[in-house]
Order: sequence, then structure tokens, then C-alpha cells
Amino acid sequence: MFWPLTGILIGMIVGLVFPFSFPIAYARYIAVAILAGLDSVFGGIRSNFERNFDPVIFISGFFSNAVFAAVLTYIGDRLGVEIYYAAVFAFGVRIFQNLAAMRRHLVEQIRDHGKKRRAAQ
Repeated sequence: MFWPLTGILIGMIVGLVFPFSFPIAYARYIAVAILAGLDSVFGGIRSNFERNFDPVIFISGFFSNAVFAAVLTYIGDRLGVEIYYAAVFAFGVRIFQNLAAMRRHLVEQIRDHGKKRRAAQ
């Protein structure tokens, strides 16, 4: 769990030190790609909690999700259909599912720790 949080912290610091703004025409593409990246990050943190983190799967999922979401948004723009809503919905649901799984895992760890402490007394 240390490395994902370190990566997020470094990314935030770099973003604050070197601010960059995208043209408004690309705002939708960037937003969907960021959401896809966040989905991968939270999925990576969750898999780390579950002790089955694989860096190759994480990196490939991070970039393929972001690129696919941006391409899906582009295709939707060319067709005149707001397809990016599907990506926003899907990635949003997955982010909240990952957060719920991490919360359950942490609650179970806290409960187990409390039970062990009470049993030792």
C-alpha cells in the first residue's frame, strides 16, 4: 500500500509544481481518461489489500483503460452520441466498489485486532 500512495503523492506534487492546462476542447477526453486511471489506482490498492497485486496487470490496465475511455469518448463525439457517459458510469461504479471493498477489509482488520487483544487479556 506504500507504493500506490507514494505515487499519488508524487503525482500531486508534480501537478502543483508544474501546472498545465489542457485546451477546453480536450476536457472531456482528459476527464474520462483521469477517471479511468483513478479506477485502476483504486483497483491496485484494493488488490494490494487482498495480497494479489500484480504490477504488470496494474500498469497495462492503467494505460489501456485510460486510452480506451478517451477513444470511446472520441468515437462518441464523431457520432454525435454522448458515449462517454457510459465510461463515466462504469468507472464511477467500479471506483465505489473498490472503495467499499477496501473499507470492508479495513473494518475486518480492526475487528480482528480487537478480538485478538481482548483474547490476550
